[in-house]
Amino acid sequence: MPGIHQKATLTSKGQITLPKAIRQSLGVSSGDKLSFELRDGEVVMTRADADHEDPAIGAYLELLEKDIRQGKHLGSLPDDLAQAMLAKLERPAALDEDIEGEVAL
Repeated sequence: MPGIHQKATLTSKGQITLPKAIRQSLGVSSGDKLSFELRDGEVVMTRADADHEDPAIGAYLELLEKDIRQGKHLGSLPDDLAQAMLAKLERPAALDEDIEGEVAL
């Protein structure tokens, strides 16, 4: 799907009118809720009621988290990585921190 590029003017009250093409693409109308997320200087807007999570993936990740908390599935990981994962279970992710060591993509 090609991108839609529209402009809007910010009012003195910090308000904008979403262009019609954007409203139609999101399937929103007057009274609907929108969600905004700031990512690396860009604003990502979605419908607040939009459910983007695949339920199967969510359930799998919950199961995996539970197993990791119990120390399962760590045997196939390098010991230092497994220990680092266990040590950081209760620590919130700091997404702006530098990554230590080598990373293979």
